[in-house]
Amino acid sequence: MHTLFSDNILTPSPETLRNQTNPFELVFNTIPQSHTSIGSSTATTASRNSPTQQQYLTQFYQNLRTENGDPPGTEGHHLGLPPALQPSQPVSYAKKKSTPKLAILGPRKVGKSSIHNVIFQKLPAAESLFLDPTNRTQTSHVQLFTNFEIVEVPAHFDVTTPDFDHRSIFLGVGSCIWVIDVQDEYLADIGSLVETAVFLAQRYPRVNLDVFIHKTDGLSEEYKQDTFRDIRQRVSDELSDVGYGDRPISYYQTSIFDHSVNEAMSKVIQKLLPQLPYLESLLNRLCSTCKIQKAYLFDTHSKIYIATDTSPTFLKDFEVCSDWIDVIVDIKEIYRDHSKDTSKKEMAEGAEPSMGEALITMDKTGDNYLYAKEINDYLSLVCLMGKGSKADMRPLVDYNAMILQEALLEIFGKS
Repeated sequence: MHTLFSDNILTPSPETLRNQTNPFELVFNTIPQSHTSIGSSTATTASRNSPTQQQYLTQFYQNLRTENGDPPGTEGHHLGLPPALQPSQPVSYAKKKSTPKLAILGPRKVGKSSIHNVIFQKLPAAESLFLDPTNRTQTSHVQLFTNFEIVEVPAHFDVTTPDFDHRSIFLGVGSCIWVIDVQDEYLADIGSLVETAVFLAQRYPRVNLDVFIHKTDGLSEEYKQDTFRDIRQRVSDELSDVGYGDRPISYYQTSIFDHSVNEAMSKVIQKLLPQLPYLESLLNRLCSTCKIQKAYLFDTHSKIYIATDTSPTFLKDFEVCSDWIDVIVDIKEIYRDHSKDTSKKEMAEGAEPSMGEALITMDKTGDNYLYAKEINDYLSLVCLMGKGSKADMRPLVDYNAMILQEALLEIFGKS
């Protein structure tokens, strides 16, 4: 009877197992010196002391995965590594980028630069009409209550093409704003918007997409609403046709000549704040305790409200509070101490910075009035007081506003 395997087949003889005290210890086969280069011989020599070496390597790579903030070039020294394993070049660790980032896109002459400069650069709306068109990508860092990065993309850049370096724009972006000129022919712009929405859904699904239906000033209310519904319906239908009907998109009617663009930008910024639930909870408690009709937490410089309570928000209330912020800032600029030595002296003495507060009544009864309190150099609390919260409740409001201020400084840090 013949078998498939004969006795003449050479089989490797079993090797004698090494004497290993630890069965899970990795064994490194040594290579003769004649068959190795200088670099490999160093690595082989360093791997002979396996128990001690593995302990060093394990601790070293565990520290690589943590952001401990050690200065570059000291990673190996505090571990006690032998000289052969010390890093030859200083090692720098990349910190996680925490700066909120916005990208503004859209066709030519729709008002991208105007929105950017009116809100974040305090440019008067009338002067923004004479801005030069954007011919290259512009990135600006804005210091509000926190640092923001704003990227404005020119209209002739097609970010959806494969040869375009889209990572330089969308990497780290939290929200993408697409601007549509409602006073111009917008059917072709809707096609570009749909392509961008599909591109973001495929490549960057976590990026929020917000559409500013811009230049609504001067239009009748009926025409604005009809155009607003038409754009939303067309975009929704085209996204459904390509299989992305569930892509969430937020729409806003905006104009630089009123407060609508500030309100829309406020809602965009709020999506980027991880502290938003805590801020809303604090404002809700303040409103219920002091019988406040509406409370806003404003960025004083840009008049963007970063949080409000959960009661319904009306544009007229926001306009009144925003204009009151302008009045407070102007008065403070007139009467503040312009000497630089005063602030330095207060910092040297460790004194708390003086924060202002103001109150103004809007009718003779005194039932409706505005209460404003400065939280720090960047944040202001503005409350619209309703019926039942007369001015004689001022001590209660002051006390609770002070507690809110302490909580906000703990959240954002003292500045």
